[in-house]
Order: sequence, then structure tokens, then C-alpha cells
Amino acid sequence: MRSEPFMKAEDATLSSPQAAEVSRETASDWSAAGRREHHRVFLAVWYSANLLLILSIAAAIYAAVWEYSTRKYLKGFSDAIIPAAAAPEQKIQSILDWMTNGPARLQAGRSGSSPDRDPTDTLNYNSLLRVCGTATNAFINLADSGNLAARRILLLDARKSAKHVDAEVLVNGRWIVVDPVFRVILRGRDGEPLTRDELTNPAIFSAATANIPKYDSSYSFERTAHVRLARLYLIGTPLRKTLDFLLPGWEDSTTVSLLVERESLAAMVAVIVIVLFLGLLRVSLRWYGERRLGIRSVRVRAQLRRACQAFLNTTS
Repeated sequence: MRSEPFMKAEDATLSSPQAAEVSRETASDWSAAGRREHHRVFLAVWYSANLLLILSIAAAIYAAVWEYSTRKYLKGFSDAIIPAAAAPEQKIQSILDWMTNGPARLQAGRSGSSPDRDPTDTLNYNSLLRVCGTATNAFINLADSGNLAARRILLLDARKSAKHVDAEVLVNGRWIVVDPVFRVILRGRDGEPLTRDELTNPAIFSAATANIPKYDSSYSFERTAHVRLARLYLIGTPLRKTLDFLLPGWEDSTTVSLLVERESLAAMVAVIVIVLFLGLLRVSLRWYGERRLGIRSVRVRAQLRRACQAFLNTTS
């Protein structure tokens, strides 16, 4: 009876290696379970990224076809309206004359105040051709199809809200101002087209707009911009600062104006950026899976090669 405590101590001593072994096995089980869970999470992210990449590639193809069809549509319009051999000013006037005296257009079905940026709409609805934003959209798209360098210019009030939208066209090295909604090229007393900088002079501005019926004198040029990012609220200001730092003069680009004024082009560029991002994400995930988790993924090239071999195999 007295030896019982010693027997228990001996049992406890003998069981210590077994307990350690059990502890190691438990830790190993937990580690294996953790690895399996990690693998499951990785595979879920991997397949999700691949699915999104496939969908984005399909969307990019759709957007590219949309942009191509829009370009063909605009080319047909511009070829019918703009004389190919005309001087730049004559081309501008041809577009303005068509906007003023063109064929019968649809009257209803679209709101003139809607932020429509699809030229297949703005070229065909009377209500849209009477509003500065959408009239400028129609003008810039036709000017671009007629091989004119054109961009929009926003006239801002003291709160930096847009009060009117005009267009600028590069003619003989000068960005002259065109008002599509009033169908005029703004000119000085000498009949020469005026630039934005010249129109900041109140006397020149008054002389240029005095004979335009119903022109609002508040549509002045003291504060202007080509792209207004304030409508993006919290990210607008940081985005502008970033773009100004990385791409000085980005706002003056005609391509930027065209992105704003053509939905199909903006959609195509946006989807291509998404495809590039998802493609980079897929490469990064594959590297992580192979290097860190030991998961070997089958390359797309290998899958295509196997599919071609199976399709061309005439022995089966």
C-alpha cells in the first residue's frame, strides 16, 4: 500500500514521453488541418480570379466590338457631312451647319438634361442637340471622325460647377473656341477665331458674343477646365493631384476628352485595365501557390495543347 504513490509517480514518469508524442501528433494534426484550410481558401480565390478574368476578357471583346461599331457609325456620319479636302475651319463650319440645318431628327424618347455620352444618341435626338453638354458631345465625336483635334472646355462658376460647355479645336496651332449649342465659332472684331485665353478679356468676350442671339453673358471664361473631377466627391481631389504629378498636362489631352465623351471608348479602356489587373493577379496567385503551397497549376498553354492533340488525334 505504501508503494502505491511511487507506482503512480512511476506511471506518470513513464507516460511523459507518450504525452509528448500525443502532443506532437495533435500539433501535427492541427498543422495539417491549417494547411488544408489554407489550401481551400487559396483554391477558392484562385478559381474566383480565373472566373473573373474570363468574364472580363469577354467584356473586353464586347466593348471592343462596341467601340468599333461606334467608330464605323461616326465615320459614316462624318464622311457625309465633312468635305475630306476642306480646311479645318471649313470642316468645323460644316459640322455646325449640319447641326443647325440637318435632316429631321427624333424629337422624343430622350431627356435633353440626361448625361448621355453615346454619340449614336446625341447625333439623332433634337433635344440632345439643344443642350450644351450633349451638343458638345456630338460635335467632338464628329470632329474626331473628321480628323480634327478637338476637346471639350467647361466654363465654371465661382463654386467650380459647370455653367456651360464649349469645344476647342486645334487650327493652325491655336485652340480656337467653338460653341456647339449656339452653332458658332467665337470670333473677334477682325473675324479671326478666338482662343480661351483671348476670351478671358471682357472686352473681347463682349464683342465676340454680342451678336449671338440669347447668349448668356455669364458664360464667360475666367474659370475653365477640361475635366471636372469634383463630381467624384472624396476621391476627386486626390485623383487630380495624383494625375497632375504622374502625367502633367493630362487634362489637355484630346484622348481624355474623347474618353469622357464616348461611352464605348471609356468602357473598352476600363475593361482592358481590369483584364490587365486580373491577369497580374492570376500570375501572382500562381507563383504563390507553386512556391509557398506546393500547388502545381496546369498552364493554359498546356491545356490548349492537350485539347488540340485530343481533337486532332485520329487514332481514337
